[in-house]
Amino acid sequence: MEPSDAELIAAVRKGDVAQFEPLITRYQPRVFATARRYARREDEVQDIVQEVFIKAFQKLDSYRAEAPFEHWLMRLAVRTCYDFLRSHQRNRETTITELSDPEVDWLERFAAAPAGNEEGSSAARALIDRVLEQLSPEARLVITLLEIEDRSVKEIAELTGWSVPLVKVRAFRARAQMKKILETITREKFL
Repeated sequence: MEPSDAELIAAVRKGDVAQFEPLITRYQPRVFATARRYARREDEVQDIVQEVFIKAFQKLDSYRAEAPFEHWLMRLAVRTCYDFLRSHQRNRETTITELSDPEVDWLERFAAAPAGNEEGSSAARALIDRVLEQLSPEARLVITLLEIEDRSVKEIAELTGWSVPLVKVRAFRARAQMKKILETITREKFL
């Protein structure tokens, strides 16, 4: 039987640093999945995951076992991803000419008939990724957690350390920012 998280953490705290490796093995897939939502390139994803586990090891003494270790680790992962977004924020202007043909086709069909346009989900996903890239780090984080990961406002507040009202305000502003980006893309395409 595998040792529990609590047993492994206790062993690491007593100086047996090798016991941290089973924790990495246990939670690495989930941390990778989270990091992939915020970074595009695999080397960036690997850097984020490495940073998460370095921080987890360094801050292990601050883990108080009030919640499962996985929750503590995922909160650390989300905050590390947020730090990544903030540090890698660039002025990413995307013009309609940079959109692929399937994205342009999907956008045209969606503009013509927003309801009942389920086809072209890969083109829609690519378009969403492009819009997300143009959002501020706070907006991208809150939209990813709220809309893509389908987390509640309360969960997002716990993960980010923001208050519930701040999460709601940032979600409102992020949606407005996305709408503005989509209107700009549509206007560039159809004018």
